[in-house]
Amino acid sequence: MSRLTTRAALLASAWAVVACTQTQEPASSNAATETVGGTTPALTQAPTSAAPTPPQIETSVVQLKPVQPELVLVGKVAYGEDRYSKISSPLQGRVVEVRAHLGDRVKAGDTLLIIDSPDITAAYSEFVKEASDLEYATRAQELAKELYATKALALKDLKQAENDLIKARAEFRRAKERLLSLRIPASELDKPLAQQRITSRFEMKSPLTGTVVERTVTPGQSVGGDVGQVLFTVADLDRLQVVADVYERDLALVKVSQVARVNVEAYPGTDFAAVVASIGDVVDPNTRTIKVRAWVDNQEHKLKPEMFARLRLDVGDAMPFLAIPKEAVVEIDGKHYVYLVEAGDKYLKKEVKVSSVSAEFVRVLEGLTPGQRIVTKGAVLVKGQEVKG
Repeated sequence: MSRLTTRAALLASAWAVVACTQTQEPASSNAATETVGGTTPALTQAPTSAAPTPPQIETSVVQLKPVQPELVLVGKVAYGEDRYSKISSPLQGRVVEVRAHLGDRVKAGDTLLIIDSPDITAAYSEFVKEASDLEYATRAQELAKELYATKALALKDLKQAENDLIKARAEFRRAKERLLSLRIPASELDKPLAQQRITSRFEMKSPLTGTVVERTVTPGQSVGGDVGQVLFTVADLDRLQVVADVYERDLALVKVSQVARVNVEAYPGTDFAAVVASIGDVVDPNTRTIKVRAWVDNQEHKLKPEMFARLRLDVGDAMPFLAIPKEAVVEIDGKHYVYLVEAGDKYLKKEVKVSSVSAEFVRVLEGLTPGQRIVTKGAVLVKGQEVKG
């Protein structure tokens, strides 16, 4: 064998020895790693390196936390009880002019529409007749008194004249009240008959200042004296109410004049200042709740009636509670559970009783003690693995 061949063989043997003595790297693992909240055990056997890493599950130790107690009531935005009016016609007739339109701002006393009504004509004719009868009865009674004083009239005839006068006054008052109910000004009826200017045209006016939020009438339409036929709805949108439900157990936490905040889905993160106006006196037998009404300022008209809303009330000073994140609680069949972390990287489903104290935390009433470790993030994933397992 030549010298060159011998050297090549020696080099090949040396490289083989080096390769055999190198340490082999272990295969990568996708098991969950320790997070800020604590050590996260793997839910399943680690997948192969080609599979995506599952979302991490965070845990933490249950402990007392200083939380501002907050009562959150679910409700909806509504018109103020005395700040809106559904307007219907008090008489029958035909609409000859509509002066208010949807969205218009009107003042109390502004004319909304004009109706030509035969009811006014008939009522005024009756009023004129009764006024004439009253004048006649008054003169007859005065004459009867004079005749009786001179013994030219019997007592029974005097009493009859007085009785006729009483009846005439009653009929005149009835006819006048009828015209007043048709919104004829009292000042016009107090004038002498020759000076009165009353026509069949009836002007329907707004009873309050606000915005026209509903209109169901058009020119030429016939309307009747049915209170159920709403022609206009006028509402004050500058100040609305939130009507919410409070459960019996939380009723003592709500007080009249209590400051509150209102949130709606249309404006996330925005608080609207509110004040509790009234607390109902009756418990709904179906929901076991009591109605709470709170005034809320709405100068910018962002809030709309019938919007779903949350009424938030601070119900005490910040104090230490056994509080956990809302995300840690899962609901199953109407009950609330958390997942305890046990030795051996196992999870134990634990039923708890909780109540909401803030937007992020719930107060644990039963089921947990300080020092226990629970899943605080990814509890839904644990629940899913439990169902699969």
